[in-house]
Amino acid sequence: MRFWSRHKFKLAVTFSGKYASRSLQARVARHASPQIVTFNENGADIKLRHFVGVGLLLTTLAGQAAQDDLLKRGEQVFRAAGCAGCHTDTDNDGPLLAGGRALETPFGTFYSPNITPDAKDGIGLWSDEDFVRALTQGIAPDGSYYYPVFPYTSYTRMHHNDIAALKAYLFTLPSVKQKNKPHDLPWYLSSRYLNWIWNLLNFTPGEFQPRPTRSSQWNRGAYLSLAMAHCAECHTPRNFMGGLDQDLRYAGTKGGPEGETTPNITSHKSTGIGRWSEDDLTYFLETGATPGGDYTGSLMAEVIDEGLRYLSQDDLRAIARYIHTLPPIEHAVKRKKRKKR
Repeated sequence: MRFWSRHKFKLAVTFSGKYASRSLQARVARHASPQIVTFNENGADIKLRHFVGVGLLLTTLAGQAAQDDLLKRGEQVFRAAGCAGCHTDTDNDGPLLAGGRALETPFGTFYSPNITPDAKDGIGLWSDEDFVRALTQGIAPDGSYYYPVFPYTSYTRMHHNDIAALKAYLFTLPSVKQKNKPHDLPWYLSSRYLNWIWNLLNFTPGEFQPRPTRSSQWNRGAYLSLAMAHCAECHTPRNFMGGLDQDLRYAGTKGGPEGETTPNITSHKSTGIGRWSEDDLTYFLETGATPGGDYTGSLMAEVIDEGLRYLSQDDLRAIARYIHTLPPIEHAVKRKKRKKR
């Protein structure tokens, strides 16, 4: 066999009759163009024209398939992480992800930023490194520290390939020109240097590490709950600095997001959801329907409508499996009436 290149990348391969039977010649001939494959008495003279063009086409198709998979994965991360809910001012019919949503806390009112791919007002000029650093370290491209109302404290556990997929998906969404609204905070919180100190006391960065003693389903549910859906951020009381009270993790709080009461979701049978089955919890995460026939409202309804209901059944069941194994904590919280807007 010998190879050589001539003119338009013609690739010729010559076989002797010893290695190419007439049946092989016939099979190749049935699937090839006469101008590309010719035969003689002693064997096959295969001339593959446009070889480079075909190769480039196959490479392009493979690249497009990989890009489609990346964007599909990015949308799933987008849904699980609840990006739309926090970064869209739905109360005022604001554009998707253009920011401006008011997030009321005991420390003041924060306004979510524009995360559309707009180059001036959004994140259109962010590099991949900027995006990873923001989500995993809480540091903006200019080096300033974000306030922990942005749940980088949970997103730090995300795998970097999921973060890359999320960024790719966000950059396919419409760009919106809308400037960020300044936070309404007391004067002593105006310096972002305090956020660096807060991180030292309350923030442990690091990617999620699966537990080898647990099943793959449990670990998937733990990853989705801890890193993306950031369940603990809403269902855990906070200390005087705004850090999570680890002794009451997932046990509910009267001081949840926007002043709402969030329920105890540990496995405690009287104050938590210990009487729910995994099927009950899976169905709730998909539809918002409780075992008693009622439907969730307020912010949890938004979390489901904008995010969780788009996840696969496997992912919803994985979350339910993880939540169902949370240790029971006796902590009764009574729901307050939601403020009228």
